[in-house]
Amino acid sequence: MAVQIEDTFAEAFPIKIAGVLITAESEEWALTAAGEATGFATSIIGCPAEAGIDVVVPSSETPDKRPGVAVLICHMKLEKLKEQVLERVADCVLTAPTTAAFNWLMDAKEKTEIKLRFFGDGYESKGEVGGRQIWKIPIMGGEFVYEEAIGVVDGVAGGNFLILGKTQKDALRAAEAAVDAIRKVKGTITPFPGGVVSSGSKVGSAKYKFMKATTNEKFCPTLKDKVATELPRDAGAVYEIIINGISEEAVRAAMKAGIREAVARVPDLVKITAGNYGGKLGKYKIYLKEVV
Repeated sequence: MAVQIEDTFAEAFPIKIAGVLITAESEEWALTAAGEATGFATSIIGCPAEAGIDVVVPSSETPDKRPGVAVLICHMKLEKLKEQVLERVADCVLTAPTTAAFNWLMDAKEKTEIKLRFFGDGYESKGEVGGRQIWKIPIMGGEFVYEEAIGVVDGVAGGNFLILGKTQKDALRAAEAAVDAIRKVKGTITPFPGGVVSSGSKVGSAKYKFMKATTNEKFCPTLKDKVATELPRDAGAVYEIIINGISEEAVRAAMKAGIREAVARVPDLVKITAGNYGGKLGKYKIYLKEVV
């Protein structure tokens, strides 16, 4: 691999992850509901959860034989995760035309219950779809069908790598290619906008003590002459890819796919590196040279 891969590690940490499979009459409507259900969920630094689309699921593989989209919803605290799953399915899936909601993580030993049936105001009823026990809620568009028990697993959050490009255009092209590759890795999400982080941060602040996170000045191109930079002179832009996954193996696979595709798309990148805090933030150390 011609591009320099820095001998460093991405520092990741444990997180709880729930998986919901959203189906609808068309893939377009399933994607619409999934987009709403995973909104405002880039980072728990300021969002109530971290969430994203896992994979598009063909109708042949869904309980009701309709197009589906699987989403993952993440939080470090189980009780907060349960709240987020309920609220996001209730407000963003139930309200979308023709949708249904099912458990996505079928092998999960832990479950959270989304008790939406009370929305039926006594008119709700039990049923079965594709061998799964479901609730049916009468709604103006027909019926909302959902599976009450949603699987929860112990996942990994914060897997990451940084793409250093000579220009903003080059770095962004590589980042887009990386995200396209990661989207094919089942069990992972890239929760930031379009999967790409432009404003990479560090923990806390040297100046503003009330801030949880502030700009990572060592990787800001415009500050190369003002701080102890970690950027080579020819680095004009940096984009970060952050990955959450249902296991360390899934995150490693996503990092490998993303890095390889980024380098293939833009072979003259300056460097690939990763963000860490010396092992003080999380228990997982994912070394770049091991995954590629």
